[in-house]
Amino acid sequence: MPDIFVNYRSSDEDTGAALIERELSRRFGSERVFRASKSIKVGRRFPQELLTAVRRSSVLVAVIGERWADARTADGSRALDDPEDWTRREIVEAFESGALVVPVLIGRATRLNRYDLPPELAELADCQYRRLDTRNAEGDLARIGDDLAEAVPRLAEAEREIARSAEAVGEAGDRANAGFGRPRNSTHRQSGGIGPVGGDVGTFIGNASGPVNTGNGSQDLRGGVHFNGDGGNYVERGTAQQWFGARRTGREDRDR
Repeated sequence: MPDIFVNYRSSDEDTGAALIERELSRRFGSERVFRASKSIKVGRRFPQELLTAVRRSSVLVAVIGERWADARTADGSRALDDPEDWTRREIVEAFESGALVVPVLIGRATRLNRYDLPPELAELADCQYRRLDTRNAEGDLARIGDDLAEAVPRLAEAEREIARSAEAVGEAGDRANAGFGRPRNSTHRQSGGIGPVGGDVGTFIGNASGPVNTGNGSQDLRGGVHFNGDGGNYVERGTAQQWFGARRTGREDRDR
């Protein structure tokens, strides 16, 4: 069951309520923060779900915007004066169950005056509030979370447990990465054989200590040595020149 109940009026500050709920869920765990549109499962009866969640929560965060006190019912009367208004019912239930009630005023212009409230809600104006201003949202949200962690020890413990779990996951990831190791530079020297050369597959020769001839066709070496290739290799010490195709003769042979 939740520790924090987020109370809000959908026609007033549903966006502010979602922002607060998301930050508190991040810090303390989603299961510890109740917001009706997020927490009530499909098909469940919302009146009972709402009242049960309020009664079991340690904190009720009342999200109050500029339109909160002036919201109207279908017949035009003020919603806060209606005993069946759910925003009002949740707050009254929190007071009766002994929960900590924390008003969060949205924006700089929002005020909470006990004389504007029905008697059942008058004490809401006496509760120390916090303010959430979009121009300082990060700092304001952090302060709200810090206050709740201080007020409810099990929330502080839940936050520490989440931090420990995140640290353990990070350490496990580091060990896994270390197991794979970082890629190292490696050098492979091919001394010869058959493989891809310039995108084609064929015979290539490297680091030969003497002349090498390979392939079909007439091949000539200086010094009058002649070899007709048949796909085999011919190696001889000295300097080699090779031709492929018909055998060349004459001065051209000698000058090459």
